[in-house]
Order: sequence, then structure tokens, then C-alpha cells
Amino acid sequence: MKIDVVDNGGQWTHREWRVLRYLEIDSNIISNTTDPADISADGLVLSGGAPTISDERLKLGRTDEYLEMGIPILGICVGAQYIARYFGGEAGSAESPEYGKITIDVVDKNDLFINTPDTFVVWESHNDEVKSLGNGLKLLATSKTCEVQAFKHIDKKIYGLQFHPEVEHTEYGVDIFRNFVKMCGKR
Repeated sequence: MKIDVVDNGGQWTHREWRVLRYLEIDSNIISNTTDPADISADGLVLSGGAPTISDERLKLGRTDEYLEMGIPILGICVGAQYIARYFGGEAGSAESPEYGKITIDVVDKNDLFINTPDTFVVWESHNDEVKSLGNGLKLLATSKTCEVQAFKHIDKKIYGLQFHPEVEHTEYGVDIFRNFVKMCGKR
């Protein structure tokens, strides 16, 4: 199995790659301008990144095309914001930008949150956030300061996380990655 990490300029892109390697998954970090025809992965992680979703969406390269590949996708931070907008939702400046530990509440266990508690601590680092979910997207987790912490597409294996599961401060982050890996193997 192979899961590539699409580099959107995030400070923790290498950590996402390292978690996948820790789970013994073949993985490469690829540019967000990579031609989808050149990608032979069973799944993609859309990394977080420096671009603001409101003003610098074009810096997220060919992400539209990746979302049309029919493979499982996990969007993190700006990757999740991009997914929400792609499906008709809204993302933009957060009323309360978050940096550090936040407690989330899982409202729908779904396959991404198997073997996690209903409430746990995650690590945040964002100025923008998903403000409303688009067509076919379902809320999975929320927090007091950010309504949309996690979501999924109801018909496709496409997921978004506002928080960063790849950092050690996020409880159950490796479990979330492990659950995504399982979904990539069930195609």
C-alpha cells in the first residue's frame, strides 16, 4: 500500500510522512503541482500549509484534480478547508484563531475515530477554519471555539481535520492515521 503526502507548504508535512512511515506505509511527499496521472498512491494526505484559504487558494495547486481521483483523501488544516470549499462549503478567517491544545468532542465516531474516546485533546495551528460544510459533507467532531473540527464526505472516502493529528500533542493522532490507512486498503 502507498499513501502520498501532498505538500501545501505546511510546517508539519514531514511529520505526516513520518507517521505513515512509522505505520510501515510506503509514502512520498509530493508537490501540490504533481500531475494526478503521475500519482500511483492508494490514498493521499493533503497537508496543512501556509496559504490562507481566502486569499491564496491557487497556491494549493492541483488539489481539485486530486479530489476527483476516486481514492481516499485526508485533508489536514488548509487541506480540510480546501475540501469544504470544493464541495460548496465556506472557509475563511477564524473568529478565534487557535494555537495549542484544544479539546474536541467527537459527535459521530465514524471510521476515522474508531478506538478514540468521545472527547480528547488535539493540537491546533490555524488562522482560517471551515465555517460551513458543503454538499454531501457530514460533521464528525467539534470544539467550543471551532464548530467544524472534523468532517467526512457521506459517499466518498474523503475526510477533513482542522487539527493536526501528526503532532505528538494530539491524543490518538496515530490511531486516526491508522484508521485512515485501513480505509485506503478497502478500495
